Amino acid sequence: MSEPLTVPSTLSQRLTQLLPAARDGRLGRLRRGIEKEGLRVEASGHIAQTAHPRALGSKLTHPHITTDYSEALLEYVTPVLSEPREALAFLGDLHAYSYRHLEGEWIWPASMPCRLSGNDSVPIADYGRSNSGLMKHVYRRGLDVRYGRIMQAIAGVHYNVSLPDEMWQALRAIEGQSDTALSDYRSTRYFGLIRNFRRHSWLLLYLFGASPAIDKSFLDGKRVPAKLEPLGEETYIAPYATTLRMSDLGYQNTVQEQLKICFNSLSNYVNTLRNAISTPWPDYQAKGVKVDGEWRQLNANILQIENEYYSDIRPKRVAQAGETPSQALEARGVEYIEVRCLDLDPFEPLGVSEPQMRFLDTFLMWCLLSESPWISDDECDHLDDNRRLVVERGRDPALRLNKSGADIGLREWGEQIMTEMQPVAELLDAAEDATPHLDAIAALAPRLQDAALTPSARLLARLREHGGSFADVVMALAQEQADMLRRQPATTTREALLEEQAVTSRQQQREMDAADEPGFDDFLADYFARARQSRAVTPLGAGDAP
Repeated sequence: MSEPLTVPSTLSQRLTQLLPAARDGRLGRLRRGIEKEGLRVEASGHIAQTAHPRALGSKLTHPHITTDYSEALLEYVTPVLSEPREALAFLGDLHAYSYRHLEGEWIWPASMPCRLSGNDSVPIADYGRSNSGLMKHVYRRGLDVRYGRIMQAIAGVHYNVSLPDEMWQALRAIEGQSDTALSDYRSTRYFGLIRNFRRHSWLLLYLFGASPAIDKSFLDGKRVPAKLEPLGEETYIAPYATTLRMSDLGYQNTVQEQLKICFNSLSNYVNTLRNAISTPWPDYQAKGVKVDGEWRQLNANILQIENEYYSDIRPKRVAQAGETPSQALEARGVEYIEVRCLDLDPFEPLGVSEPQMRFLDTFLMWCLLSESPWISDDECDHLDDNRRLVVERGRDPALRLNKSGADIGLREWGEQIMTEMQPVAELLDAAEDATPHLDAIAALAPRLQDAALTPSARLLARLREHGGSFADVVMALAQEQADMLRRQPATTTREALLEEQAVTSRQQQREMDAADEPGFDDFLADYFARARQSRAVTPLGAGDAP
Protein backbone atom coordinates (compact mmCIF):
# COMPACT_ATOMS: atom_id res chain seq x y z
CA MET A 1 0.00 0.00 0.00
CA SER A 2 1.45 3.36 -1.01
CA GLU A 3 1.67 6.20 1.47
CA PRO A 4 -1.03 8.90 1.20
CA LEU A 5 -0.31 12.54 0.53
CA THR A 6 -2.00 13.59 3.78
CA VAL A 7 -1.96 11.99 7.21
CA PRO A 8 -5.48 11.32 8.53
CA SER A 9 -6.12 12.74 11.98
CA THR A 10 -9.73 11.77 12.54
CA LEU A 11 -11.69 8.56 12.98
CA SER A 12 -13.66 9.11 9.77
CA GLN A 13 -10.51 9.67 7.71
CA ARG A 14 -8.92 6.49 8.98
CA LEU A 15 -12.05 4.50 8.29
CA THR A 16 -12.39 5.92 4.78
CA GLN A 17 -8.85 4.85 3.91
CA LEU A 18 -9.09 1.42 5.53
CA LEU A 19 -12.44 0.39 4.05
CA PRO A 20 -11.27 -0.48 0.49
CA ALA A 21 -8.61 -2.81 1.85
CA ALA A 22 -11.14 -4.38 4.23
CA ARG A 23 -13.56 -5.04 1.36
CA ASP A 24 -10.76 -6.67 -0.60
CA GLY A 25 -9.94 -8.93 2.33
CA ARG A 26 -6.49 -7.39 2.79
CA LEU A 27 -6.80 -6.46 6.50
CA GLY A 28 -7.21 -9.93 7.98
CA ARG A 29 -9.34 -10.63 11.04
CA LEU A 30 -9.03 -9.76 14.70
CA ARG A 31 -7.78 -12.61 16.86
CA ARG A 32 -9.05 -13.28 20.34
CA GLY A 33 -8.76 -15.68 23.23
CA ILE A 34 -10.99 -16.06 26.28
CA GLU A 35 -10.00 -16.78 29.87
CA LYS A 36 -13.07 -17.65 31.94
CA GLU A 37 -13.10 -18.36 35.67
CA GLY A 38 -15.71 -20.19 37.73
CA LEU A 39 -15.82 -21.56 41.27
CA ARG A 40 -16.54 -25.23 41.86
CA VAL A 41 -19.38 -25.44 44.37
CA GLU A 42 -21.26 -28.10 46.32
CA ALA A 43 -24.99 -28.75 46.04
CA SER A 44 -25.52 -26.59 49.14
CA GLY A 45 -24.06 -23.58 47.32
CA HIS A 46 -20.85 -23.64 49.40
CA ILE A 47 -17.39 -23.44 47.86
CA ALA A 48 -15.93 -26.90 47.13
CA GLN A 49 -13.16 -28.11 49.43
CA THR A 50 -12.01 -30.91 47.12
CA ALA A 51 -8.76 -30.97 45.17
CA HIS A 52 -8.70 -30.01 41.50
CA PRO A 53 -10.18 -33.07 39.72
CA ARG A 54 -7.40 -35.38 38.55
CA ALA A 55 -9.28 -36.17 35.35
CA LEU A 56 -8.91 -32.52 34.28
CA GLY A 57 -5.12 -32.82 34.28
CA SER A 58 -2.42 -30.78 36.00
CA LYS A 59 -3.44 -27.20 36.66
CA LEU A 60 0.25 -26.24 36.44
CA THR A 61 0.88 -27.53 32.92
CA HIS A 62 -2.48 -28.04 31.16
CA PRO A 63 -2.80 -25.49 28.31
CA HIS A 64 -6.56 -25.00 28.63
CA ILE A 65 -7.80 -26.05 32.11
CA THR A 66 -6.13 -24.55 35.16
CA THR A 67 -7.03 -22.64 38.32
CA ASP A 68 -6.66 -19.03 39.32
CA TYR A 69 -6.19 -18.15 43.00
CA SER A 70 -8.09 -20.96 44.65
CA GLU A 71 -7.99 -24.71 44.25
CA ALA A 72 -11.74 -24.37 43.64
CA LEU A 73 -11.50 -21.56 41.08
CA LEU A 74 -11.45 -23.24 37.67
CA GLU A 75 -9.99 -21.23 34.81
CA TYR A 76 -10.56 -22.11 31.17
CA VAL A 77 -8.22 -20.76 28.49
CA THR A 78 -9.16 -20.99 24.82
CA PRO A 79 -6.66 -20.94 21.96
CA VAL A 80 -6.26 -17.75 19.95
CA LEU A 81 -8.95 -17.86 17.28
CA SER A 82 -10.18 -15.51 14.55
CA GLU A 83 -13.87 -16.46 14.81
CA PRO A 84 -15.83 -15.65 17.99
CA ARG A 85 -18.07 -18.65 17.38
CA GLU A 86 -15.06 -20.97 17.35
CA ALA A 87 -13.76 -19.53 20.63
CA LEU A 88 -17.17 -20.04 22.25
CA ALA A 89 -17.40 -23.58 20.88
CA PHE A 90 -14.02 -24.41 22.41
CA LEU A 91 -15.07 -22.82 25.71
CA GLY A 92 -18.28 -24.83 25.63
CA ASP A 93 -16.33 -28.05 25.10
CA LEU A 94 -14.13 -27.25 28.11
CA HIS A 95 -17.24 -26.83 30.27
CA ALA A 96 -18.87 -29.99 28.95
CA TYR A 97 -15.67 -32.02 29.40
CA SER A 98 -15.33 -30.79 32.97
CA TYR A 99 -18.92 -31.67 33.81
CA ARG A 100 -18.32 -35.22 32.62
CA HIS A 101 -15.69 -35.46 35.37
CA LEU A 102 -17.29 -33.42 38.17
CA GLU A 103 -19.16 -35.51 40.71
CA GLY A 104 -21.62 -33.70 42.94
CA GLU A 105 -20.19 -30.28 42.06
CA TRP A 106 -21.25 -27.41 39.83
CA ILE A 107 -19.55 -24.42 38.21
CA TRP A 108 -20.77 -21.17 39.82
CA PRO A 109 -21.98 -18.84 37.02
CA ALA A 110 -21.69 -15.50 38.86
CA SER A 111 -18.70 -13.27 39.52
CA MET A 112 -19.35 -12.68 43.22
CA PRO A 113 -18.71 -15.85 45.24
CA CYS A 114 -21.02 -18.53 46.54
CA ARG A 115 -21.57 -19.26 50.23
CA LEU A 116 -18.31 -19.08 52.17
CA SER A 117 -17.42 -20.09 55.72
CA GLY A 118 -14.76 -17.53 56.51
CA ASN A 119 -11.39 -16.72 55.00
CA ASP A 120 -9.94 -20.22 55.39
CA SER A 121 -12.84 -21.81 53.50
CA VAL A 122 -11.24 -20.55 50.26
CA PRO A 123 -8.50 -23.15 49.61
CA ILE A 124 -5.27 -21.83 48.07
CA ALA A 125 -4.26 -23.65 44.88
CA ASP A 126 -1.40 -26.15 45.16
CA TYR A 127 0.85 -26.51 42.11
CA GLY A 128 3.29 -29.18 43.25
CA ARG A 129 6.89 -29.29 44.40
CA SER A 130 8.74 -27.69 41.46
CA ASN A 131 10.17 -24.22 41.95
CA SER A 132 7.75 -22.69 39.46
CA GLY A 133 4.85 -24.49 41.16
CA LEU A 134 5.99 -23.35 44.61
CA MET A 135 6.33 -19.79 43.37
CA LYS A 136 2.73 -19.78 42.16
CA HIS A 137 1.57 -21.13 45.52
CA VAL A 138 3.63 -18.72 47.65
CA TYR A 139 2.46 -15.81 45.51
CA ARG A 140 -1.11 -16.81 46.40
CA ARG A 141 -0.19 -17.06 50.07
CA GLY A 142 1.04 -13.50 49.78
CA LEU A 143 -2.29 -12.39 48.33
CA ASP A 144 -3.95 -13.96 51.37
CA VAL A 145 -1.59 -12.13 53.76
CA ARG A 146 -2.16 -8.81 51.99
CA TYR A 147 -5.83 -8.85 51.01
CA GLY A 148 -7.40 -12.03 52.36
CA ARG A 149 -8.65 -15.02 50.43
CA ILE A 150 -12.29 -13.99 50.06
CA MET A 151 -11.50 -11.25 47.54
CA GLN A 152 -9.58 -13.84 45.53
CA ALA A 153 -12.72 -16.00 45.16
CA ILE A 154 -14.24 -13.43 42.78
CA ALA A 155 -14.43 -14.62 39.16
CA GLY A 156 -14.58 -12.93 35.78
CA VAL A 157 -13.85 -13.12 32.07
CA HIS A 158 -10.61 -11.87 30.54
CA TYR A 159 -10.86 -11.06 26.85
CA ASN A 160 -7.60 -11.03 24.89
CA VAL A 161 -7.53 -9.31 21.48
CA SER A 162 -4.88 -8.63 18.85
CA LEU A 163 -4.93 -7.09 15.39
CA PRO A 164 -3.39 -8.94 12.43
CA ASP A 165 -0.11 -7.68 10.98
CA GLU A 166 -1.89 -6.72 7.74
CA MET A 167 -4.07 -4.25 9.60
CA TRP A 168 -1.10 -2.77 11.45
CA GLN A 169 0.80 -2.35 8.20
CA ALA A 170 -2.17 -0.63 6.56
CA LEU A 171 -2.61 1.74 9.51
CA ARG A 172 1.09 2.54 9.63
CA ALA A 173 1.05 3.37 5.91
CA ILE A 174 -2.02 5.64 5.92
CA GLU A 175 -0.60 7.52 8.91
CA GLY A 176 2.71 8.10 7.15
CA GLN A 177 4.69 6.02 9.65
CA SER A 178 6.24 3.47 7.29
CA ASP A 179 9.74 4.33 8.50
CA THR A 180 8.77 3.38 12.07
CA ALA A 181 9.54 -0.19 13.09
CA LEU A 182 6.29 -2.18 13.12
CA SER A 183 6.80 -3.35 16.71
CA ASP A 184 7.30 0.25 17.92
CA TYR A 185 4.35 1.56 15.93
CA ARG A 186 2.13 -1.25 17.18
CA SER A 187 3.08 -0.64 20.82
CA THR A 188 2.44 3.09 20.56
CA ARG A 189 -0.97 2.57 18.96
CA TYR A 190 -1.95 -0.14 21.46
CA PHE A 191 -1.24 2.31 24.27
CA GLY A 192 -3.47 4.83 22.50
CA LEU A 193 -6.20 2.17 22.46
CA ILE A 194 -5.68 1.54 26.17
CA ARG A 195 -5.97 5.25 27.01
CA ASN A 196 -9.26 5.52 25.15
CA PHE A 197 -10.43 2.33 26.81
CA ARG A 198 -9.70 3.88 30.19
CA ARG A 199 -11.73 6.94 29.18
CA HIS A 200 -14.75 4.93 28.14
CA SER A 201 -14.66 1.55 29.92
CA TRP A 202 -17.53 2.77 32.11
CA LEU A 203 -19.79 1.88 29.15
CA LEU A 204 -18.73 -1.78 29.35
CA LEU A 205 -19.34 -1.77 33.11
CA TYR A 206 -22.87 -0.51 32.50
CA LEU A 207 -23.71 -2.82 29.61
CA PHE A 208 -22.14 -6.02 30.96
CA GLY A 209 -21.89 -5.55 34.73
CA ALA A 210 -23.71 -8.44 36.40
CA SER A 211 -22.77 -8.33 40.08
CA PRO A 212 -25.12 -6.01 42.02
CA ALA A 213 -25.53 -8.47 44.91
CA ILE A 214 -23.46 -10.55 47.34
CA ASP A 215 -24.06 -13.37 49.76
CA LYS A 216 -23.72 -12.06 53.31
CA SER A 217 -20.86 -14.52 53.94
CA PHE A 218 -18.72 -12.45 51.55
CA LEU A 219 -18.44 -9.75 54.23
CA ASP A 220 -17.12 -12.33 56.73
CA GLY A 221 -18.59 -10.47 59.71
CA LYS A 222 -17.22 -7.06 58.68
CA ARG A 223 -19.28 -3.88 58.86
CA VAL A 224 -21.85 -3.61 56.07
CA PRO A 225 -20.79 -0.81 53.67
CA ALA A 226 -23.20 2.09 53.34
CA LYS A 227 -23.74 1.34 49.65
CA LEU A 228 -25.37 -2.01 50.48
CA GLU A 229 -28.83 -2.80 51.81
CA PRO A 230 -30.33 -6.15 52.84
CA LEU A 231 -32.55 -8.22 50.58
CA GLY A 232 -33.90 -11.06 52.65
CA GLU A 233 -31.78 -12.66 55.36
CA GLU A 234 -28.75 -13.83 53.35
CA THR A 235 -28.20 -11.21 50.66
CA TYR A 236 -27.01 -7.63 50.31
CA ILE A 237 -27.56 -5.53 47.21
CA ALA A 238 -26.62 -2.11 45.90
CA PRO A 239 -29.89 -1.05 44.18
CA TYR A 240 -28.32 0.85 41.25
CA ALA A 241 -24.97 -0.99 41.09
CA THR A 242 -23.72 -2.63 37.91
CA THR A 243 -20.63 -4.53 39.07
CA LEU A 244 -19.66 -4.77 42.73
CA ARG A 245 -16.79 -6.95 41.50
CA MET A 246 -15.16 -3.78 40.17
CA SER A 247 -15.98 -1.73 43.29
CA ASP A 248 -13.95 -1.33 46.46
CA LEU A 249 -15.51 -4.62 47.59
CA GLY A 250 -13.68 -6.40 44.80
CA TYR A 251 -10.29 -6.18 43.15
CA GLN A 252 -9.20 -2.82 44.50
CA ASN A 253 -6.05 -1.97 46.45
CA THR A 254 -5.34 1.36 48.12
CA VAL A 255 -1.58 0.65 48.14
CA GLN A 256 -1.58 0.23 44.36
CA GLU A 257 -3.54 3.45 43.82
CA GLN A 258 -0.36 5.43 44.37
CA LEU A 259 1.15 3.89 41.22
CA LYS A 260 -1.04 6.15 39.04
CA ILE A 261 -0.54 4.18 35.84
CA CYS A 262 -2.45 5.97 33.07
CA PHE A 263 -0.75 4.16 30.17
CA ASN A 264 0.86 7.10 28.43
CA SER A 265 3.85 5.11 27.19
CA LEU A 266 5.35 1.65 27.28
CA SER A 267 8.47 2.83 29.09
CA ASN A 268 6.46 4.59 31.80
CA TYR A 269 4.26 1.54 32.29
CA VAL A 270 7.19 -0.89 32.51
CA ASN A 271 9.30 1.32 34.75
CA THR A 272 6.41 1.95 37.15
CA LEU A 273 5.75 -1.78 37.53
CA ARG A 274 9.45 -2.57 37.88
CA ASN A 275 9.76 0.03 40.62
CA ALA A 276 6.70 -1.43 42.39
CA ILE A 277 8.19 -4.94 42.53
CA SER A 278 11.41 -3.48 43.95
CA THR A 279 10.06 -1.01 46.52
CA PRO A 280 9.32 -2.28 50.06
CA TRP A 281 6.03 -1.42 51.71
CA PRO A 282 6.08 -1.09 55.53
CA ASP A 283 2.78 -2.91 56.17
CA TYR A 284 3.91 -5.87 54.09
CA GLN A 285 7.31 -5.87 55.79
CA ALA A 286 5.55 -6.10 59.15
CA LYS A 287 3.72 -9.25 58.02
CA GLY A 288 7.01 -11.03 57.29
CA VAL A 289 8.23 -12.81 54.18
CA LYS A 290 9.73 -16.06 55.45
CA VAL A 291 8.81 -16.78 59.07
CA ASP A 292 10.01 -19.87 60.96
CA GLY A 293 11.10 -21.43 57.70
CA GLU A 294 7.73 -20.93 55.97
CA TRP A 295 7.15 -18.54 53.09
CA ARG A 296 4.30 -16.09 53.69
CA GLN A 297 4.81 -14.00 50.57
CA LEU A 298 7.36 -13.73 47.77
CA ASN A 299 8.63 -10.38 49.09
CA ALA A 300 7.43 -7.35 51.04
CA ASN A 301 7.31 -4.94 48.11
CA ILE A 302 4.36 -2.94 46.74
CA LEU A 303 3.84 -5.77 44.26
CA GLN A 304 5.18 -9.28 44.75
CA ILE A 305 5.23 -9.71 40.97
CA GLU A 306 3.77 -7.71 38.10
CA ASN A 307 0.63 -9.88 37.87
CA GLU A 308 -0.47 -8.47 41.24
CA TYR A 309 -1.21 -5.11 39.64
CA TYR A 310 -5.00 -4.77 39.28
CA SER A 311 -6.23 -2.98 36.18
CA ASP A 312 -9.26 -3.14 33.91
CA ILE A 313 -6.95 -3.53 30.88
CA ARG A 314 -3.34 -4.58 30.33
CA PRO A 315 -0.85 -4.57 27.46
CA LYS A 316 0.50 -8.10 27.02
CA ARG A 317 3.23 -10.09 25.29
CA VAL A 318 3.77 -13.83 25.63
CA ALA A 319 6.91 -14.14 27.77
CA GLN A 320 9.73 -16.49 26.95
CA ALA A 321 11.41 -18.67 29.55
CA GLY A 322 13.28 -16.52 32.05
CA GLU A 323 11.38 -13.31 31.16
CA THR A 324 9.01 -11.28 33.27
CA PRO A 325 5.93 -9.83 31.52
CA SER A 326 7.53 -6.36 31.46
CA GLN A 327 10.77 -7.64 29.99
CA ALA A 328 8.82 -9.35 27.22
CA LEU A 329 7.07 -6.06 26.47
CA GLU A 330 10.34 -4.14 26.43
CA ALA A 331 12.12 -6.68 24.25
CA ARG A 332 9.47 -7.18 21.57
CA GLY A 333 6.64 -4.71 22.17
CA VAL A 334 2.93 -5.13 22.85
CA GLU A 335 1.45 -8.23 21.22
CA TYR A 336 -2.16 -8.02 22.40
CA ILE A 337 -4.37 -6.39 25.01
CA GLU A 338 -6.23 -8.06 27.85
CA VAL A 339 -9.64 -6.68 28.87
CA ARG A 340 -10.18 -7.52 32.56
CA CYS A 341 -13.34 -5.65 33.61
CA LEU A 342 -15.96 -8.17 32.45
CA ASP A 343 -18.26 -9.91 34.89
CA LEU A 344 -19.53 -13.39 34.24
CA ASP A 345 -23.02 -13.12 32.79
CA PRO A 346 -24.96 -15.55 35.03
CA PHE A 347 -27.64 -15.94 32.35
CA GLU A 348 -25.11 -17.17 29.75
CA PRO A 349 -23.95 -20.79 30.25
CA LEU A 350 -20.42 -19.82 29.16
CA GLY A 351 -20.42 -16.46 30.96
CA VAL A 352 -20.05 -14.56 27.68
CA SER A 353 -21.93 -14.42 24.37
CA GLU A 354 -21.11 -13.83 20.71
CA PRO A 355 -22.92 -10.46 20.50
CA GLN A 356 -20.92 -9.31 23.52
CA MET A 357 -17.68 -10.38 21.83
CA ARG A 358 -18.62 -8.62 18.59
CA PHE A 359 -19.46 -5.47 20.54
CA LEU A 360 -16.15 -5.64 22.40
CA ASP A 361 -14.25 -6.04 19.14
CA THR A 362 -15.99 -2.98 17.71
CA PHE A 363 -15.46 -0.96 20.88
CA LEU A 364 -11.75 -1.81 20.96
CA MET A 365 -11.30 -0.90 17.29
CA TRP A 366 -13.12 2.38 17.94
CA CYS A 367 -10.71 3.05 20.83
CA LEU A 368 -7.78 2.30 18.53
CA LEU A 369 -8.86 4.42 15.56
CA SER A 370 -10.04 7.46 17.56
CA GLU A 371 -7.69 10.22 18.63
CA SER A 372 -6.10 9.43 22.00
CA PRO A 373 -4.05 12.18 23.66
CA TRP A 374 -2.03 11.44 26.77
CA ILE A 375 -3.91 11.35 30.04
CA SER A 376 -3.08 14.08 32.55
CA ASP A 377 -3.16 13.49 36.30
CA ASP A 378 -6.42 15.46 36.56
CA GLU A 379 -8.04 13.46 33.79
CA CYS A 380 -6.83 10.24 35.39
CA ASP A 381 -8.72 11.21 38.55
CA HIS A 382 -11.87 12.00 36.57
CA LEU A 383 -11.70 8.62 34.80
CA ASP A 384 -11.47 6.86 38.14
CA ASP A 385 -14.46 8.86 39.41
CA ASN A 386 -16.54 7.98 36.33
CA ARG A 387 -15.78 4.32 36.73
CA ARG A 388 -16.64 4.37 40.45
CA LEU A 389 -19.95 6.14 39.79
CA VAL A 390 -21.03 3.64 37.14
CA VAL A 391 -19.92 0.69 39.26
CA GLU A 392 -21.99 1.85 42.24
CA ARG A 393 -24.85 3.79 40.60
CA GLY A 394 -24.76 3.00 36.90
CA ARG A 395 -28.52 2.40 36.60
CA ASP A 396 -29.48 5.54 38.52
CA PRO A 397 -31.40 7.73 36.00
CA ALA A 398 -29.99 10.85 37.69
CA LEU A 399 -26.35 9.82 37.29
CA ARG A 400 -24.05 12.36 35.61
CA LEU A 401 -20.51 11.68 34.41
CA ASN A 402 -17.55 13.96 33.66
CA LYS A 403 -16.76 14.28 29.96
CA SER A 404 -13.82 16.60 29.33
CA GLY A 405 -14.77 18.70 32.36
CA ALA A 406 -18.50 18.93 31.58
CA ASP A 407 -21.37 16.96 33.14
CA ILE A 408 -23.23 14.57 30.86
CA GLY A 409 -25.83 11.88 31.35
CA LEU A 410 -24.70 8.27 30.99
CA ARG A 411 -27.36 7.49 28.40
CA GLU A 412 -26.53 10.55 26.28
CA TRP A 413 -22.79 9.83 26.29
CA GLY A 414 -23.34 6.13 25.64
CA GLU A 415 -25.51 6.89 22.62
CA GLN A 416 -22.81 9.22 21.27
CA ILE A 417 -20.23 6.43 21.55
CA MET A 418 -22.47 3.87 19.86
CA THR A 419 -23.14 6.30 17.01
CA GLU A 420 -19.39 6.70 16.48
CA MET A 421 -18.96 2.93 16.65
CA GLN A 422 -21.37 2.31 13.75
CA PRO A 423 -18.88 2.94 10.89
CA VAL A 424 -16.24 0.94 12.80
CA ALA A 425 -18.68 -1.96 12.86
CA GLU A 426 -19.18 -1.53 9.11
CA LEU A 427 -15.41 -1.77 8.64
CA LEU A 428 -15.24 -5.03 10.61
CA ASP A 429 -18.33 -6.38 8.85
CA ALA A 430 -16.64 -5.86 5.46
CA ALA A 431 -14.78 -9.14 6.12
CA GLU A 432 -18.00 -10.98 7.09
CA ASP A 433 -20.79 -12.64 5.13
CA ALA A 434 -23.38 -10.79 7.25
CA THR A 435 -23.34 -7.83 9.65
CA PRO A 436 -22.56 -9.33 13.10
CA HIS A 437 -20.86 -6.20 14.47
CA LEU A 438 -23.66 -3.85 13.47
CA ASP A 439 -26.13 -6.41 14.80
CA ALA A 440 -24.30 -6.49 18.15
CA ILE A 441 -24.60 -2.71 18.53
CA ALA A 442 -28.29 -2.90 17.65
CA ALA A 443 -28.81 -5.71 20.18
CA LEU A 444 -27.11 -3.87 23.03
CA ALA A 445 -28.24 -0.29 22.36
CA PRO A 446 -31.65 -0.84 24.06
CA ARG A 447 -29.82 -1.32 27.37
CA LEU A 448 -29.03 2.40 27.30
CA GLN A 449 -32.70 3.30 26.89
CA ASP A 450 -33.93 0.77 29.44
CA ALA A 451 -31.63 -0.12 32.34
CA ALA A 452 -33.91 -3.04 33.23
CA LEU A 453 -32.42 -4.91 30.27
CA THR A 454 -28.89 -4.91 31.72
CA PRO A 455 -27.58 -8.13 33.33
CA SER A 456 -27.28 -6.40 36.71
CA ALA A 457 -30.93 -5.34 36.66
CA ARG A 458 -32.07 -8.76 35.41
CA LEU A 459 -30.24 -10.46 38.28
CA LEU A 460 -31.82 -8.14 40.85
CA ALA A 461 -35.23 -8.80 39.33
CA ARG A 462 -34.63 -12.54 39.58
CA LEU A 463 -33.57 -12.18 43.22
CA ARG A 464 -36.69 -10.22 44.13
CA GLU A 465 -38.89 -12.67 42.25
CA HIS A 466 -37.43 -15.69 44.06
CA GLY A 467 -37.26 -14.45 47.62
CA GLY A 468 -33.98 -12.56 47.70
CA SER A 469 -31.38 -15.32 48.23
CA PHE A 470 -28.41 -14.64 45.95
CA ALA A 471 -26.87 -18.05 46.67
CA ASP A 472 -30.08 -19.99 45.98
CA VAL A 473 -30.91 -18.11 42.78
CA VAL A 474 -27.42 -18.47 41.33
CA MET A 475 -27.23 -22.12 42.39
CA ALA A 476 -30.45 -22.79 40.48
CA LEU A 477 -28.89 -21.17 37.40
CA ALA A 478 -25.76 -23.30 37.85
CA GLN A 479 -27.78 -26.51 37.96
CA GLU A 480 -29.89 -25.50 34.97
CA GLN A 481 -26.78 -24.71 32.92
CA ALA A 482 -25.01 -27.88 34.06
CA ASP A 483 -27.91 -29.99 32.82
CA MET A 484 -27.67 -28.32 29.42
CA LEU A 485 -23.90 -28.65 29.21
CA ARG A 486 -23.94 -32.29 30.28
CA ARG A 487 -26.35 -33.03 27.42
CA GLN A 488 -24.06 -31.31 24.93
CA PRO A 489 -22.74 -33.97 22.52
CA ALA A 490 -19.01 -34.58 22.86
CA THR A 491 -16.92 -33.71 19.82
CA THR A 492 -14.86 -36.85 19.31
CA THR A 493 -11.73 -35.01 18.19
CA ARG A 494 -11.94 -32.37 20.96
CA GLU A 495 -12.71 -35.01 23.60
CA ALA A 496 -9.66 -37.03 22.54
CA LEU A 497 -7.49 -33.90 22.60
CA LEU A 498 -8.56 -32.97 26.13
CA GLU A 499 -8.06 -36.53 27.36
CA GLU A 500 -4.55 -36.56 25.87
CA GLN A 501 -3.72 -33.13 27.32
CA ALA A 502 -4.87 -34.24 30.77
CA VAL A 503 -2.53 -37.25 30.66
CA THR A 504 0.36 -35.28 29.17
CA SER A 505 0.00 -32.43 31.67
CA ARG A 506 0.12 -34.81 34.63
CA GLN A 507 3.28 -36.41 33.23
CA GLN A 508 4.85 -33.00 32.69
CA GLN A 509 4.19 -32.03 36.30
CA ARG A 510 5.65 -35.31 37.56
CA GLU A 511 8.81 -34.58 35.59
CA MET A 512 8.97 -31.01 36.91
CA ASP A 513 8.44 -32.18 40.50
CA ALA A 514 11.23 -34.76 40.13
CA ALA A 515 13.72 -32.47 38.38
CA ASP A 516 16.98 -31.55 40.07
CA GLU A 517 16.50 -27.84 40.69
CA PRO A 518 18.26 -25.24 42.84
CA GLY A 519 16.75 -24.55 46.25
CA PHE A 520 13.65 -22.36 46.26
CA ASP A 521 15.43 -19.51 48.06
CA ASP A 522 18.12 -19.42 45.36
CA PHE A 523 15.50 -19.75 42.62
CA LEU A 524 13.60 -16.71 43.93
CA ALA A 525 16.75 -14.66 44.42
CA ASP A 526 17.75 -15.36 40.83
CA TYR A 527 14.27 -14.59 39.53
CA PHE A 528 14.06 -11.19 41.21
CA ALA A 529 17.64 -10.31 40.27
CA ARG A 530 16.68 -10.85 36.63
CA ALA A 531 13.34 -9.09 37.08
CA ARG A 532 15.17 -5.88 38.02
CA GLN A 533 17.02 -5.84 34.71
CA SER A 534 15.75 -3.36 32.14
CA ARG A 535 15.02 -6.08 29.57
CA ALA A 536 15.61 -9.77 28.96
CA VAL A 537 18.21 -9.95 26.21
CA THR A 538 18.53 -13.73 26.18
CA PRO A 539 16.28 -16.25 27.92
CA LEU A 540 18.03 -17.80 30.91
CA GLY A 541 15.57 -20.69 31.30
CA ALA A 542 15.22 -20.46 35.07
CA GLY A 543 11.43 -20.65 35.07
CA ASP A 544 8.39 -18.64 34.18
CA ALA A 545 6.55 -16.10 36.24
CA PRO A 546 3.30 -17.38 37.70
